[in-house]
Amino acid sequence: MARSSQGANFTLNRAASHAGSWYTSDGYTLNRQLDEWLKQAGGMNSASVPEQRAIVAPHAGYSYSGPTAAYAYRVIVPSNVKRVFILGPSHHYRLQGCALSRTKEYETPLYNLKLDTSLIEELHSTGNFEWMSQTTDEDEHSIEMHLPYIAKVMEGCSFTIVPVLVGNLNRKAEQFYGHLFSKYLADKENFFVISSDFCHWGKRFSYKHYDKRNGTISQHIENLDKAGMKHIEALDSEGFYQYLRESNNTICGRHPIAVLLNAVESLKALPGDHPSSYAFEFLHYAQSNQCTSQNDSSVSYAAGSLTLE
Repeated sequence: MARSSQGANFTLNRAASHAGSWYTSDGYTLNRQLDEWLKQAGGMNSASVPEQRAIVAPHAGYSYSGPTAAYAYRVIVPSNVKRVFILGPSHHYRLQGCALSRTKEYETPLYNLKLDTSLIEELHSTGNFEWMSQTTDEDEHSIEMHLPYIAKVMEGCSFTIVPVLVGNLNRKAEQFYGHLFSKYLADKENFFVISSDFCHWGKRFSYKHYDKRNGTISQHIENLDKAGMKHIEALDSEGFYQYLRESNNTICGRHPIAVLLNAVESLKALPGDHPSSYAFEFLHYAQSNQCTSQNDSSVSYAAGSLTLE
C-alpha cells in the first residue's frame, strides 16, 4: 500500500469540476431537480431511524442516475449525522490502496462542504493512505456526483465530509481497509456513502457477456447484477468476491462495496457493545438503456441502504 509522510496544508478548495456537464451548474435548477427526484422516490424519511448507517448509490450523470440515487438518499435522517464518509472508486488515477483529499472544502452549486481535516489527518497518520493531488481530486467524478445530494439532504445541519478515493484493491487490502473503517462505521454519528454504478455492458466497455437463457440482453444484465446484489444484501464479502471472479461483472465500485462488506464483518467481530443485527436492502434498480442487440450499450444503477440495530 502506497504511503506518504508529507502532511497536508488544507488551504485550497476543490472545484465542482463536473458541474455544467454531468449535472447543472445552476444552484436553483439543481435544487429543484433534487427535490423532484426525492419526491418521486417517496420523499425524505421523516421517521427516526438512528441505525441507518450507509448507502450504495450511483455516480453517473444526473440525467441517467439522479432519479435512482434519490432512493438511497431519502433514507438519511440528517439530525443523526455529523460526518459523512464518501468512498468512491478511482477511474483515472492508478492506485493500489486508498487516497485522501488535501483540500479544505468541496464546492457544489448549492453550497460548499467542509472536510473533516482532523479525521483525515488521523487516517493519513496510519501510513495506509496517499494524498490526492488537486488534479486527481478534480478529475475524479465518483465522489463529486454525491456532493449535491449530500448538500441537499443535510442542508441546515452541522456536518463534515471525509472523501476517500479507493483504488484497485486485492482481497487482502479490501479486508484491511474494511477493518480500518469498521470503528468509524460503529459510530452512530458517522454515515457512509458507497459510490458505485453496476454493469457497464457493450463494446465501449469491453464487456458483452450474454446468456440467451436469461431472455433479452437487458434481462440478462439485470439477472447478472441482481446475482451480485444478493451477496451484498447478505453482507457476504467472500461471496461477492467470488461472484466478481466468476462473472467479471463491470461493477466500477466493487472495491468500495467490498470495503463496506468487510467493515461490517469486522464490526461484528469487535469486542464490546455493537449492533446485534445488520441488514442491507436494495431499494431501486435501473438501466440507462434497454439493450436488445450487440450494438447497444448500457450502464446499470442501484440504490440500497445498510441498517444496524
